[in-house]
Amino acid sequence: MKKAPSPEPVTISDNHSPHHDQEKFAGDVGYYSWFDEACIQDMNYFVKTITGIKSKGIRPDLIGSIIAHYASKWLPDLSGNVSAITTPPPTESVTASVMKKRFFVETLIGILPPEKDSVPCNFLLRLLRTAKMVGANPNYLTELENRVAWQLDQASLKELMIPSFSHTSGTLLDVELVTRLVKKFVGLDSEGVKTGAALVKVAKLVDSYLAEAALDGGLTLPEFISLIEALPSYARTTEDGLYRAIDTYLKVHPQVLKQERKEICRLIDSRKLSPEAALHAAQNDRLPVRSIIRVLFTEQTKLSRHVDWSGSLTRSPTNPSGSHYFEQGGSGARCLSKREMNVQQAEIKRLREDVARLQSECSAMHLQVERLLEKKSGGGKGFFRWKRLGLVPSIRGSVSVEEMTNCENGEGFEPQTPGNMKTRLVKGRTPSRWRKSMS
Repeated sequence: MKKAPSPEPVTISDNHSPHHDQEKFAGDVGYYSWFDEACIQDMNYFVKTITGIKSKGIRPDLIGSIIAHYASKWLPDLSGNVSAITTPPPTESVTASVMKKRFFVETLIGILPPEKDSVPCNFLLRLLRTAKMVGANPNYLTELENRVAWQLDQASLKELMIPSFSHTSGTLLDVELVTRLVKKFVGLDSEGVKTGAALVKVAKLVDSYLAEAALDGGLTLPEFISLIEALPSYARTTEDGLYRAIDTYLKVHPQVLKQERKEICRLIDSRKLSPEAALHAAQNDRLPVRSIIRVLFTEQTKLSRHVDWSGSLTRSPTNPSGSHYFEQGGSGARCLSKREMNVQQAEIKRLREDVARLQSECSAMHLQVERLLEKKSGGGKGFFRWKRLGLVPSIRGSVSVEEMTNCENGEGFEPQTPGNMKTRLVKGRTPSRWRKSMS
């Protein structure tokens, strides 16, 4: 039977601009169907086609999506669908199948766009998993690890759980690989390439991975601690995920010594535990006593600070101790609730507004009375002098809000003692004027 000739490589005319080529490439459905039928026949032809597309300035993310889509035609393991994974045909030996997969993997790694974020991170993780399974060249593995580390904040827990294909490893998951990826990502963060939000995402991902890896009975304590310490302390905004992973590890590995328990529990920052996690830790028999005491002391400190902060809002210059927010009961003082304090503050504010309103009304009435007096007295030249009679000063004797506030604060206030009253009477007494005698 005569072999069918291989199709010719794709050529794109130089008369069109790269932008025009991108629009034609992304919008022509017939082009996609022709691409699908022709390129999956031969891997070498697919490589030539991708190389021709790269030379015409097509966006790297489009090229990456094409490679990720058509790679599953040769390697069903890269599709992410477990049901799509097939066994080699009976006529093909296992060794030949592995060699064929290795060739496909190394070829795909070689044609990946060099630009960052051009290929989805989950596809890179599946490609890395397959490359480790077939024993690809270490240079290709290193390149894949660097690419995954750059996009580790976009990874999912499912794809990150890569099995260990090494015969010398006693764990089911490749914890050493994840540790290397995390350290490389932290190195990028220290250089300022990645943002703090990306580091927080990676911290949550690592804590979830630790909880799954802790279920492995063959995971040693140094490997577990090494992955925990791969992230800096400021990366975790909360320690609940780390506490759950450590608690799971201690539950699955009851043979851990007391000193080792202290060492691993020292990695938990009790200040970042939520109230629920702190309550669980305080009642956890698997934790050392010192760790439980540290958690209780931290919660007590938080409570004391909260009480001090609440009390500082209730203090005033005339009452530094804030005692006016306590009700005296039969057996002792009771701290008023926040609702009661808000009611009291609203009542004080309302009273001050009423005083200000009354003061303005009194001032308006005073002006009206002065106008009436001026009209009746004929411009102030009448027989009677109303000011001498003391009517106007009595009307003007209104109390201002500031004076009332000063009285409330204790300014200008004297206690009504008998001595003070006597002094005031003596000072206020005016000497009597004796009429001179005519004699």
